[in-house]
Amino acid sequence: MTDKVTRTDEEWRQQLTTEQYLITRKKATERPFSGKYYKSKEKGVYKCIACGNELFSSETKYDSGTGWPSFWSPASEQNVAKESDTSHGMIRTEVTCSRCGAHLGHVFEDGPPPTGLRYCINSAALDFSASEGEKANDRAKVERKG
Repeated sequence: MTDKVTRTDEEWRQQLTTEQYLITRKKATERPFSGKYYKSKEKGVYKCIACGNELFSSETKYDSGTGWPSFWSPASEQNVAKESDTSHGMIRTEVTCSRCGAHLGHVFEDGPPPTGLRYCINSAALDFSASEGEKANDRAKVERKG
C-alpha cells in the first residue's frame, strides 16, 4: 500500500462509472451472478477500481456459490480494512480498501481452509491484472486464430 488517496465526491463521480461509484462510495451491492469476475478463473491480481491498491490474488479466489467473487484471504492484511456494519438489520463485517476507503463488500466466517473466511467482493469494486503467464497464453491464442 502507498499513500492514502482522497478525492472529493465530485472527483469520484468523474473517475468512476455510475455503478462503480454507487458501490465503492455509497456502499451499494451489485446483483448476485451479474459481476464480470464472479466466474473468472484467470490468474492474476485483483486491484481496487478506485485507486489501484492490490487487494486479492487469484490464488485465493474460489467459487462460493454466492454469485460474487470470493476469496479466502486478501493479498495483504494491510491493504484492506474491516469495520462493523449493522445496516439492513444484520451484523456483518464490511471490507474496504485501506488506501482510498472504497467499499468492497463483506467478510464472513464461513469460508474454506486455511482461513475459514469468505471475502465476498463486488466485481464493480475490482480491476483485474492478468499474470504474465496468462497474458502470454492469451497472445498465443490470438496468434493461433490469426
